[in-house]
Amino acid sequence: MDTFALHRGTAPLLVSLPHDGSSLPDELAARMTPAARRVPDTDWHVARLYAFAQELGASILRPHWSRYVVDLNRPADGAALYPGRRETGLVPTVTFAGAPVYREGHEPDAAGIAARVDAYWRPYHAALVAELARLKAEHGRVVLWEGHSIRSVVPMFFDGRLPDFNLGTADGASCAPELQTALAHALGAQRHYSFAINGRFKGGYITRRYGAPADDVHAVQLELAQLNYMDEDSFAWRADLAGPTQALIRRLLEAALAFAGVG
Repeated sequence: MDTFALHRGTAPLLVSLPHDGSSLPDELAARMTPAARRVPDTDWHVARLYAFAQELGASILRPHWSRYVVDLNRPADGAALYPGRRETGLVPTVTFAGAPVYREGHEPDAAGIAARVDAYWRPYHAALVAELARLKAEHGRVVLWEGHSIRSVVPMFFDGRLPDFNLGTADGASCAPELQTALAHALGAQRHYSFAINGRFKGGYITRRYGAPADDVHAVQLELAQLNYMDEDSFAWRADLAGPTQALIRRLLEAALAFAGVG
């Protein structure tokens, strides 16, 4: 089975969804706790949420396998993204709720982690790099959009309720100031959703690694609070909530395309 799916678009926009996958290889699932096999920390339904981006000409890259297999938005060497704060690693061994992912004695060892990096992590990143290069060569400027979502309340990572829309640009290092300003304007022009820019979520490894505004590759991460488009307990899609959320995401992507010279 392929480790990822790539839709190649025509516009200078690549939407990467590294935590969309929810499948587990049978051998790994057998080593996990029953609760972990539900893969509760999936960025549920983000591929569905961003499906409209194909209408805008965007490329879309998404994995097949769960982040519990290997986290595609972490560096391959396992270095911390937020030193001094709690976070899950390259191959998570605890859930966002702090519960063990693996049954006792079945945790992955260094060799197993390295094998997962080779089998799952490297192919996704190779595809991402190649698609960015293709779009950059064709258009001269490209925007990499990292689509993520998370439960609105996760005490392991933050206090209280997360804002609805959380933009991260590595404190402005991963994209041009003009792009961040345009996105901030789009968020500020509406009153229904709360938002933060470079708050608790500043952008993960992919945003920080591949955003290179001096080379006209501009990366942005959007972390959505899941209650804006789904039921957080059952993981069920909520069409009544998703529609307005998608409308605002569309305005953000249209602003990114305008910055890239489209429209």
